[in-house]
Formats: sequence, C-alpha cells, structure tokens
Amino acid sequence: MIAAQLLAYYFTELKDDQVKKIDKYLYSMRFSDETLRDIMARFRRELENGLGRDTNPTATVKMLPTFVRSIPDGSEKGDFIALDLGGSNFRILRVKVSHEKKQTVQMESQIYETPEDIIHGSGTRLFDHVAECLGDFMEKQNIKDKKLPVGFTFSFPCAQSKLDEGILLTWTKRFKASGVEGMDVVKLLNKAIKKRGDYDADIMAVVNDTVGTMMTCGFDDQRCEVGIIIGTGTNACYMEEMRHIDLVEGDEGRMCINTEWGAFGDDGMLEDIRTEFDREIDRGSLNPGKQLFEKMVSGMYMGELVRLILVKMAKEGLLFEGRITPELLTKGKFETKHVSAIENKEGLSKAKEILTRLGVEPSADDCIAVQHVCAIVSFRSANLIATTLGAILTRLKDNKNVPRLRTTVGIDGSLYKMHPQYSRRLHKTVRRLVPECDVRFLLSESGSGKGAAMVTAWAARLADQTRQIAETLAEFRLTQEQLLEVKKRMRTEIENGLSKKSQDTATVKMLPTYVRSTPDGTENGDFLALDLGGTNFRVLLVKIRSGKRRTVEMHNKIYAIPIEVMQGTGEELFDHIVACISDFLDYMGMKNARLPLGFTFSFPCRQTSLDAGILVTWTKGFKATDCEGEDVVSLLREGIKRREEFDLDVVAIVNDTVGTMMTCAYEEPSCEVGLIAGTGSNACYMEEMRNIETVDGDEGRMCVNMEWGAFGDNGCLDDIRTEYDRAVDDLSLNAGKQRYEKMCSGMYLGEIVRNILIDLTKRGFLFRGQISETLKTRGIFETKFLSQIESDRLALLQVRAILQHLGLDSTCDDSIIVKEVCGAVSRRAAQLCGAGMAAVVDKIRENRGLDHLDITVGVDGTLYKLHPHFSRIMHQTVKELAPKCNVTFLLSEDGSGKGAALITAVGCRLREQEQKS
Repeated sequence: MIAAQLLAYYFTELKDDQVKKIDKYLYSMRFSDETLRDIMARFRRELENGLGRDTNPTATVKMLPTFVRSIPDGSEKGDFIALDLGGSNFRILRVKVSHEKKQTVQMESQIYETPEDIIHGSGTRLFDHVAECLGDFMEKQNIKDKKLPVGFTFSFPCAQSKLDEGILLTWTKRFKASGVEGMDVVKLLNKAIKKRGDYDADIMAVVNDTVGTMMTCGFDDQRCEVGIIIGTGTNACYMEEMRHIDLVEGDEGRMCINTEWGAFGDDGMLEDIRTEFDREIDRGSLNPGKQLFEKMVSGMYMGELVRLILVKMAKEGLLFEGRITPELLTKGKFETKHVSAIENKEGLSKAKEILTRLGVEPSADDCIAVQHVCAIVSFRSANLIATTLGAILTRLKDNKNVPRLRTTVGIDGSLYKMHPQYSRRLHKTVRRLVPECDVRFLLSESGSGKGAAMVTAWAARLADQTRQIAETLAEFRLTQEQLLEVKKRMRTEIENGLSKKSQDTATVKMLPTYVRSTPDGTENGDFLALDLGGTNFRVLLVKIRSGKRRTVEMHNKIYAIPIEVMQGTGEELFDHIVACISDFLDYMGMKNARLPLGFTFSFPCRQTSLDAGILVTWTKGFKATDCEGEDVVSLLREGIKRREEFDLDVVAIVNDTVGTMMTCAYEEPSCEVGLIAGTGSNACYMEEMRNIETVDGDEGRMCVNMEWGAFGDNGCLDDIRTEYDRAVDDLSLNAGKQRYEKMCSGMYLGEIVRNILIDLTKRGFLFRGQISETLKTRGIFETKFLSQIESDRLALLQVRAILQHLGLDSTCDDSIIVKEVCGAVSRRAAQLCGAGMAAVVDKIRENRGLDHLDITVGVDGTLYKLHPHFSRIMHQTVKELAPKCNVTFLLSEDGSGKGAALITAVGCRLREQEQKS
C-alpha cells in the first residue's frame, strides 16, 4: 500500500515537473486575459473595417453579406434539396418540412466522395461531378421529374449581391479547382445540370456552412443569431443591422454576415502572438500568407502544429531521448483526431500507442509531455475563438443597446464535437471575456444541410410573399396615365359644380364663400375668431395692426369637444361652443366688448352671404342633430342669446381652407389657393365671377370652397378604389360619401393600412398569421403612427417598438412589410391630392388665358406638416401633371383662425366702404 502511494506521489511529482517544463517551452502559446481582451478589441476593429464601404477593400475580415435576412420563424414548409460541399465528402439531403399538429422535419441524405484529383482538377470537372451526384440522388429518390427548390451550402468565401449568387473569392481547405475563383458557382452548377439534360433544379440560395448552421439551430431556437464552425476550417456568421452594412443598399432590418474570420491577421495584425510553428505551418500550406487565424485554431492544422513542436523538442533532446524517426518527420502523420484521443480520459495510454506507431519509444515522461503539448495547442485554439466570438457578441449587444445580451450561438464542426475538452474550455473563456452576455451554445445535430433547406424555404416563401404583397400594393401604385385621368375627372366635376344646371347633382359642390378679396394690408382692429373642425375647438383674439410695420398678435385657448357633444343635439353643441367663448372672454377680460367675429366652420356649407352658411352635411365624425339644412350662424347667434352674457357681431363664416388661404395671402399676395391636408381634405381658390353661375354678377373674383372630399361619390373613381377603400367606407359614419377624402386624408389612411394588414395576416405574411385583438380594433392606426413608421430616421427596431406599443408583436420582417404598406397608402394619398391640385391650378391658368402661371398655394393640415414624404410627393405630382404652372406651397403657420380674423377684417373694411358710398 505504502509502495503504491509512493509510486503515485513520484508520478505526480514527475507529471508536475514535465508540465512546468512544457509550459516554459510553449510560454508564447499561453495568453493572459489581458492579452485575450486585446485580441478581442483588434477583431472588433476588423469587423468594423469589413462593414465599411471605404475600408472593406483593404480589410482582411471581409464581412460578406449573405442576403439571408431572417432566421426561421416556424412557418417554413415544403420539399427541398440541400447540397453540402465544403470538405472531403459531399452530402446531398432531401428535407421535407410539414405542418400538421406541429412543424416536423424529415431528412434523407447520402454522402458522395470528392476525390483529390477532382478538387485539384478543373472547375468544369468539379461541377460535373456535383451534377452527376445530384442526378444519382434524385433518381434514387424517384424525383427526377420534379423541379424542387435547391439550397447549396458552399463552404468557401463568396461575394454575393443576391441570395442565389455566389462569386468565389478564394479556395480554402485544400480545394484548388481551376477556373472557379471569380466565377458565380450557381451559374457553374446550373450549366453542369443543363449539360446533363436529364433533370432540372431550381437553385434558390447559396449559403456558407456557418449560415447553414445558424439556420439549422435557428429552427429549434429563434434566439439563435450567430453560427460558428470549428472543424477542418473555422468561420462565423451573425445577424447584423442593415444600417451598418455599407456594401448593401437599404437600412431596413437585419442581414446575416459571413465574417470569413479565418483571414483575421493576414495583414500582420496577429504577428505578436504567432509562433515559429505557426509560420512553418503557413510556409508549407497551399495558400501561404492567407487564412492565418484559421491556421492557428482549426482542426486542419492542429495535429500538424503538435507534430512540429514534437520534432523541435526531440531535436533539442527534450523528448524521446533526442530520437527522430522518418514517420515523425512526415507531414500529416500526426492528426487532429490524435490530439483529441490523447486529451481523453485514457489519454496517456493513447499517447503511448500513437507515438509508438510513429516509431519512437516513449517513456512515461514523454507521454505526459506530449499530452500537455496537445492541451496547450487546443486550449490556445479555444481561447482565440473565444476572443473573436466575444467581439461578435459585444457588437450584437451594442447594436441592440441592451445592458445584457441573451442570445444563442449555433455551433458545428468536428473539432468542437469530437475533442473531449474543447467545448468546455471555449464556453468558460467566453463567459469570462463577456460576462454581460448570457450565451446558450446549441450544437447543430444535422449539420448545415437542414439550414440550407431552411434558407431555401425562407427564400421560396419570401419570393411568393413578395410577389403577393407586390400584387396587393400594386392597386395603390397609380400610373401617370391614371393620375392624368383623375385630374381630368376632377376638372369635369369642378365645371359641374360651377354650372347652375348641374350644381344640384354635382359631387364637388363648388360653394361660393362670398369672400371677394384677399387682404390688402390695410386691415386693422381687434377680432374674435372661432375654429371648429375636429375634436378640438379654438377661440382666438386676433389684434391686427396696419401701417408700415404690420403686426398680427394672437391669443388663443383650446377646448375639447366630447364625443357625446359631437354626436348629440345641435343645441347641446352650440351651447358648448358658447360656453367656451364665455370662458375665453372671461380669461381675456373682454366680456363687455362687442367684437366682430369670424367663424371658421370646416364642414360643407352653402352660403348666401358672408355671414350666412347652411350646413350641407356633417363630416369628420360629427353627427349633431337638427343642424344639417340650417344656417350655422343663426344657430350660433341663438346660442349666444340663450346664454344672455355677452353679444358679438358675427361678420363671417368661413371654411378652414379659406382661412388658410387668407392667412398665407396676408404674407404673400400671390396666394389664391387654399389647401387642407390633415384629418380631412379640401381646397378653395379664387374663381372668376363670370364662371360662378350660382351667384349673380360677372365682375371680379370670389373664393370658391370646392368641398372636393366628395369627389367620386358618383362612382367616377370606382376604377381606382380598392377592396380596402370599400371596407373603410362601408364601416364609416357616412358610408358612400366623401370617397376622395377617404382615400387621401389623415382620418382614414390608418384605417386603410389596418385593413391591408389584417388581409396580409390572414394570408400568413404578417405577425405569424395571428390576428390580435388589437389589429381588429378600428382606429388603432392613427395617422401619427404612419408618419413615425415612414420616417427615414427611424431604425427598424424603433418601428417594431411602435408596433409593439400598439400591441402588435412584430418581427423585423413584419416591420419592413408594415413600412411598405404605409408607404404605398400615403404615397397614393399624396398623388391623388396632387392630381386634384393640378386640376385647380390649370383651371386658374386657363381662366386667365395664360401660357404660364405663377401661383402660391396656402397649405395647412397635420398630414402635410408631419408626414415625412407627403408634401414632397404631392409637390412632384402637381409639377408633373400641371407643367405650365409654377406652384409655390406656403405653409400656414397660424392655422385657419388667423384667416377667419382676416376675412372678418376684410368684411368689416368692405362693409364700411359700402356704408360710406
């Protein structure tokens, strides 16, 4: 017993002594955490260089875009073929993804050899071989008559400009087939298939094995956003934000980047940590000076590294009593599988067995030393991989702007899987280097073939989805011819509204406003203005001063109009308005002054004078009873009388468009058109009196309130209305009315978008096919959300945040589609509005017999002001449809309340002039 203990003690001492000796000898292969963090920082810089447009050409880490924009979401299905070419064997799989009770994957595969003479021969021979193997596989599967989608895992650095293209940059991993570098491997394979002529295949995607691994693992865990291969070669990919990928247009969503990290250090970045053994490996390789990081860490070179160390130590008399055998001197005799075997539980006996086969007669000391050399070389590999992975994880964390990152890394490769200690060492070092990242390492059980099938399923689904979404949104894309036709029809409706004969049946009512003049600068005095047109009601005191320094001073207060008042009785509505005026006069201390008042009333009214307006119909959600067909000025005066607190001189009732025109005309005399593009949509303009048959007199001009929102109520726009427009109209408070307004105003655009989103969700293109209660809720999509979603400054994560705020659990892909839908709907709205405006300005030009017209349009409304693209698209449309008009758009900064005061001032001025005469 004592003898056994003494022997064990002696052996431990011996082992410790040998370990220390090896540690000292291979000191340069052991790194402190400080060094590892420094290498991690260097790789982070290389990542950024590879992503930058200017720095990419000289970057060693190429950061190749893969055009894979999404990990599996569980909706994939179909029958696919996957090819996997990247090592000494070539694998073909048939992958069936089905949805019954749950998603299931069935795989059948066959392995074909790729002989040395083929991988070192011509490219034509290589791809003929691949095509021959594929033909054999399809025959065995009895599917030669089918054209199945094919995913091609091609594990070499490729530049891609689309998913089904791969330009080979350089061969790696012993491959050297001539005439392939710089060529599209998909075209070469298609050519080889076509040459055979006995089957057809639809190659939809070419992916790297790292991408295949990420997609395979992403099928099981949707948090997976990194893929790593640690086998014969090594590489990684991860999901990068599009806004950081300079090499690809667009900044929406994410795209998988194939880092090609094997070339890290090719620019000398790792010279301080490369050893003499690394340099010797490189000199003897097929590609000297390239893939230097890969040569330090991957399975292809690990056994050879150990062999070179053993040879040198033997030469120096530190091993095998200085004996060197021809086997030990033979390249490739010490393989990576031997490293794994020697580091196993029975490692010392394995070491003796392997070394004996190499012709040396190892002592116990020698076996311990060789085992420790293997441990140092494999540990260095795990540590270096941990630094590069750590850099990717910190980048993901920074991209997401989160304090802690929770993610999954999909991983594959013989070294990671077969080496007994490798995975544990890698995980431990990663957790030490990036403690703020919670990482799950998920082993890819079925290689990268299943992932290639997943990418193909995604590509097939995306192609079908893109086509169907494009077909849906095509109805909203109006051609130049269609827009010219809308302009022509608007002109016809304008003429109908102005004509006495057709005015009663006209949809565009062309209501005379009795505003005969824009401000001339002599207006002076204190005026009260009311502004009613939405859920809020404004009361304003406007002090206008004429003279050399014209000034307009305004005081105002906003009051809410509750829904029960909007939809109650007329008496309740006007009592509420008068109560608000009373409060405002108290607030201003002006209860006793009898001020002239202008009333901006943004609903269709038929006027018989400046101070009389009969309400034609309520719009914008108002439904107060006993008002339609009544003079709203009389209703206001009766409300004031009922209150018996104050008296006012109601001089003018005006529409908000007219108020807007007058506000802008005060600043710019050439302003003769008013436009509102907000909750509602309407326009007014100065028409020649001779053309207004519904008012006596031919002299001068009068402002006409078009009430163009009703354009199309006679069916003249039915050919461009979509099923979504009809659905919104059918469920509105005034079905069949204001159809043009419902296609281009802020009140309805969100509803059109919501209806499209419901349809796309039903068809499985959005929100995983789940229609949430939120999405069923009318009015959930306010126009302000459209404006936010379409903002160019908003990253997709922020769009997702908006959708999640609305209770819509969306992916980045969903966000891209939602943004596209919003863009199509708002673009059409701006174009329709522009077509209407083009009809107006061309009419004014023709009225005046001009070849060219310079004119200003005063504009107001939230859609015009807040939407990021509406105004630009509308301006462009007017320019294209009315090329003989130079139209300037002037934003009304003070709303239509100031305009009401100015109209009142003009009215008072004209009244005084009449009294004097």
